[in-house]
Amino acid sequence: MKILKKTFGVCLVGLGIGILLVLFLPIAGWLFLIGVIVILVGILWLLC
Repeated sequence: MKILKKTFGVCLVGLGIGILLVLFLPIAGWLFLIGVIVILVGILWLLC
């Protein structure tokens, strides 16, 4: 169950990142998003 929960959380974060990608298309936005992705994935792994 924990693996399913973790996978679902990662999918939700991926969806949110996809939405953000549409909003932040400039180069600076992409760099910002890479940092946010790394932070979110780290938080997800720590919480699960």
